[in-house]
Amino acid sequence: MSVESIHIPASREQRPADAPVWQVRVGTRLSRVAAVAGIALIVALAALPAIASRNLIQDLIFVFTMLTLAQLWNVLAGWSGLVSVGQQAFVGLGAYALFAGIVMAGLDPVAAIPLAGLFAALVAAVLGPLLFRLEGPYFAIGSWVAAEALRLICAQFKSLGGGTGMSISPGELSQMVGLKAVQALLGLRPAAARDVLVYWLALLLAVLVTLGIYAFMRSHHGLALAASRDNAAAARSVGVRTARTRHVLWIVVAFATGMVGAVVYLQKARISPDAAFSVTDWTAYVIFIVVIGGVRTIEGPMVGVLLLWGLVTYLAQYGSLYLVVLGTLAILIMLFMPNGVWGAAARRWQLQLFPTQRWLGRSEPGPMPF
Repeated sequence: MSVESIHIPASREQRPADAPVWQVRVGTRLSRVAAVAGIALIVALAALPAIASRNLIQDLIFVFTMLTLAQLWNVLAGWSGLVSVGQQAFVGLGAYALFAGIVMAGLDPVAAIPLAGLFAALVAAVLGPLLFRLEGPYFAIGSWVAAEALRLICAQFKSLGGGTGMSISPGELSQMVGLKAVQALLGLRPAAARDVLVYWLALLLAVLVTLGIYAFMRSHHGLALAASRDNAAAARSVGVRTARTRHVLWIVVAFATGMVGAVVYLQKARISPDAAFSVTDWTAYVIFIVVIGGVRTIEGPMVGVLLLWGLVTYLAQYGSLYLVVLGTLAILIMLFMPNGVWGAAARRWQLQLFPTQRWLGRSEPGPMPF
């Protein structure tokens, strides 16, 4: 019995002219078509405020911000294995940093958004070494406890409304960068123009975060993160700095989450500790979105947030009944579609709009590219 060996030439001169070229591939033909369609969709969404009602704009702000939070939780829990139930901490910190920048420092609201993200990232950098001493469910509980502690701390600042919260006056928002330009462009009143401006900011954050996560997971850093999740000891044995990789990701996710919190409460123009640090609004819903859509996929949170939006829109009139429906739906999907709606569809029809897996493919014979 003979074993047929495969010889891979080391250089162009050693390689026969008709030999196939093996390449590591990530993208697919469908993903390239999806990229073109995605660009067209983003352009259409950017132009939508010219014809859309204010109610639709406010609904889409909810969709974009929840999608961004879901993508961030997905990369943290799905790809790195850090299952946190305390992400509301960074939403609240970002929101309070925004209000502090506007009310106490007199900053422009738009300029205060990245500063709010930096403040959340700074707190995350301090909390990270403490929380990373915990593993699994202990980390999840520890993140929730940290969020509750931060909520109580923010409630002590009387200049920011204390436990009852505060509002931003219309006068403090009237000088926002770009507000007058939006009013002149679309012929809107200040409140409606502010919603449009926040809509564009939320859309920009959703696009940047989604594309950033996609690029990260296709890079060697994404491979290192996946390796540290699957087997930290084995990853360390081949040179992956698992602790450093997770800590940096934790800080970056906190930065983006803080900016999302600032955008959300810039649109609301009112804040309170219970609302800004709500585990239901900023963590439970986010986990629901990722679970029903599909963990460890880019497309899953997109499907999940649309399902959540539809359920909230059409069932909210029934009071707490819609919460029962959400819980029942989540249980059924976890039982019969453990990979989520998108995960089941992708496996059934081989769909990958944002492929992150790598495979070895053979191209046609020809000259080597290098």
